[in-house]
Amino acid sequence: MAYLDTQLFINGDWRDAADGRTLAVQNPATGQDIGRVAHASRADMDSALAAVERGFEIWRDYTPAARSKIMRKAADLLRERADDIAHLLTQEQGKPLVEAKGETMAAADIIDWFAEEGFRVYGRLVPHRSDLSIRQMVIKDPVGPVAAFTPWNFPINQVVRKIGAGLAAGCSMIVKAPEETPASPAALIRAFQDAGLPEGVLNLLYGDPAEISEYLIASPVIRKITFTGSTPVGKLLASLAGKHMKRVSMELGGHAPVIVCEDGDVDLAVRSVGRAKFRNAGQVCISPTRFLVHNSVKEQFADALAQLAKGVTVGDGLDDATQMGPLANPRRLTAMAEFRDDAIAKGARLLTGGDRIGETGNFFQPTVLTDVPLDARLFNDEPFGPVAGIRGFDRLEEAIAEANRLSFGLAGYAFTRSLASADLLTRRVEVGMLWVNTPASGSGELPFGGIKDSGYGTEGGPEALDNYLNTRAVVVANV
Repeated sequence: MAYLDTQLFINGDWRDAADGRTLAVQNPATGQDIGRVAHASRADMDSALAAVERGFEIWRDYTPAARSKIMRKAADLLRERADDIAHLLTQEQGKPLVEAKGETMAAADIIDWFAEEGFRVYGRLVPHRSDLSIRQMVIKDPVGPVAAFTPWNFPINQVVRKIGAGLAAGCSMIVKAPEETPASPAALIRAFQDAGLPEGVLNLLYGDPAEISEYLIASPVIRKITFTGSTPVGKLLASLAGKHMKRVSMELGGHAPVIVCEDGDVDLAVRSVGRAKFRNAGQVCISPTRFLVHNSVKEQFADALAQLAKGVTVGDGLDDATQMGPLANPRRLTAMAEFRDDAIAKGARLLTGGDRIGETGNFFQPTVLTDVPLDARLFNDEPFGPVAGIRGFDRLEEAIAEANRLSFGLAGYAFTRSLASADLLTRRVEVGMLWVNTPASGSGELPFGGIKDSGYGTEGGPEALDNYLNTRAVVVANV
């Protein structure tokens, strides 16, 4: 499918920016411009705020059944259009087509799940202490118009988790989607439009991230902020939201530890976290990054992971043979080389990879380093790329302490055959999501979010809707 220029979506209308500004969109596999995206002006933001305010007054009065019907139709349209949407996503983001289509299909499942979960937004009755004729009620209402800010690494998935929960709860939304990957989230929004979503309920902006976030967060129209991205930016937006007393949920950076115990299944660990490490070229917030492996199996694990990395086919995501696409931009190539050089300078051994591939596009070899010291950047800063670092441990408590050393707390992985070790890991590893003896999975029914500097709130499970609801007490006495 040919790439499309992307417009803003405001009050049910696809439109150019009021002042005509656009930004270039590049294909990271070729480095070539493939289209343009509209750059929102202050006037466009004002139009979106007026639209989302009107949209909320309409959508809040739809029944859960009526909301569900529209959302399910949007999910069906996504599935019908998945092949075309995947081609757009791969062209602008770089990931292989199979991953792009998988992201689109998973988005449809997430919409379906939230469409049904909206039926289960319940209040409750609380008996009065002295007079049963007095009715005490706990009521849950939609919080109001929402401003959602999303990243480029999963341009559909990160938007749909916010839209799914927000719409199911009865909120209207302005989505500020990434300028680097605009066409695929626009295709997601179009599915909701074509499904019959009322005008103004869902709006889409692109432009300067700092300008848009500051303006929307300060607006009295916006009642809640939801953000997925880096921890530093998340902290900045949370402080802005706090200044204006806005509800906030944050899904921020990670630096996921992988603990392979002495009795762990090494082959299972390599298959599970090895493939995950190079998924989306390592540009995944829950990507396994710090590999902590018991010294008795460390060499076995390191050799197997290096062999897996050597076998990964890197190339243009539009090629069916490609297993790993390019990094998002040239800056990421520089960052990967810096992580490599720093680790080696401090004593790490390079087992495989470590270099850029070719001169065209942002391709970097799947890279494995072992004996990485704790003071290396790779064990302290999120690499957000296809670089894995390994170090050994002797006692499980030592590995858990290292897993918890950093301020990140998004995801973690562990491999053990011992129920006692699994129990200790479950209780002690400080992450919002822990997978033991299994690859990561992110279904709509499970909470998705972190703790510590990796954020607060969740974008999955019934708890996700709580972020979009006000809980109120109402007491009615007969007179």
